[in-house]
Amino acid sequence: MKRKSSQSEKADLLKKLHYSKQMLVLPNIWDVAGAALLEETGYQAVATASAAIARANGFQDGEKIPFDQALNVITQIVNAVEVPVTADIESGYATDLQGLKANIRKVLATGVAGINIEDSDPKTNELLPVDLQVERIRLIRKVAEKAGVRLFINARTDVFLKPSSLTNDEKLKVAIERGCAYADAGADGVYPIFVREESDISTLVNEFAVPINILITKGTPELSKLQNLGVARVSFGPNFQKAMLLAMKTSLKNVKDKFSHSHITDMLA
Repeated sequence: MKRKSSQSEKADLLKKLHYSKQMLVLPNIWDVAGAALLEETGYQAVATASAAIARANGFQDGEKIPFDQALNVITQIVNAVEVPVTADIESGYATDLQGLKANIRKVLATGVAGINIEDSDPKTNELLPVDLQVERIRLIRKVAEKAGVRLFINARTDVFLKPSSLTNDEKLKVAIERGCAYADAGADGVYPIFVREESDISTLVNEFAVPINILITKGTPELSKLQNLGVARVSFGPNFQKAMLLAMKTSLKNVKDKFSHSHITDMLA
């Protein structure tokens, strides 16, 4: 019988995948069925999407789903696959450092190999002060090391996500400052969510000493172009779930309006 990899071994593999010649592609999922399908089709890692998990369980995004309920879903996903799992834990569901420390211990207990951690305050919808986020990342690294887990920390910055009076060049400068500070604090990767412009992506790749993660959404360059630019990892966020629900809605309307099941049963043949 093949020995199962330890949590730290999976974290090591996840990190190694970020430095591979092949860009790491992560179609974020929200349940065990999706995780198993990813593994079955040859994906080397599994990533969760907080918004998708929340929606699948009747909640809105933004830390509205109870933390323990989200952790239960993540635990089920980790237990269902052998490949590394990286979990989106939003801003950590904590209002202070002590709360964050306790929550990271709970996250580590799920068996995940990596996490996404945001630099937004879900209560104010504003960016957290960079010094505070640096302290939070250092704390996460310290808690993981104390637990003996080589956790992959993917530090998300929401500069391009938040509406502001900043120009695009100013946002780019802030994203670089934040990303570099997060990497210095112990982050393994930087995730400047919602950056789309090819020139901006190229600049960020060259500025960061750690791998960069790009969100795939409408207007994002094609995967082959992103790989050529030096992007190490791409995520789909909740977009796979949105696409699946739209496809399901079309099928449901076809059954009702055309009074036929063939477009469903033909796929099952």
